[in-house]
Amino acid sequence: MNEQREDEIVRGLRQGEPAAWHALYDAYAPAIWSAVARRLGPCSADVADVVQETFLAAARTARNFDSAQGTLWSWLSGIARHHVAQHFRKEQRQTRIVQAAAALGSRHDEVQAWLERPAAGPLDALVTAEMALLIRATLASLSGDYEDLLARKYLDGVSVEQMADERATSETAVRSRLARARKAFRQAFTARISSRGPTS
Repeated sequence: MNEQREDEIVRGLRQGEPAAWHALYDAYAPAIWSAVARRLGPCSADVADVVQETFLAAARTARNFDSAQGTLWSWLSGIARHHVAQHFRKEQRQTRIVQAAAALGSRHDEVQAWLERPAAGPLDALVTAEMALLIRATLASLSGDYEDLLARKYLDGVSVEQMADERATSETAVRSRLARARKAFRQAFTARISSRGPTS
């Protein structure tokens, strides 16, 4: 979305204009749906619930949106990340994550080798349901910025250059943040599987 159009929507949101709300939804709902689905997996009911919660929360706070704090996308995706994290905190989800970690316990050495590869990204290991669930949960447990950087780079295939443009920062800064995000992911993922230990 171009900056002028975003500014028009922001002005409309601050004034409580329904047309601005519709424009916001039309512009970002598909991308939010994709971002949430990428994090939660194939259950469309869960995705629909989180997307709905995201836009309801956005509706409650739209008048307070501050463009100095970031773009509409960063604001909405931050709200979505928050709701995805809440989803993963639910007891049933936590039980499934623990079970997945236990299932991968016997593959502890294989997973460790994957994590040690310098360019290992989350997408490389989406080969089993257990691994996919643990990767999603690990991404959701990271800070919003780290989770967004890794998802945009490795799941969406967005270039460093494009991420730098979206964030109004340098490519070097994005690469640096990506390196720290990968390190945080490796540590969090290792902690998840190590807590279960090898089961052989």
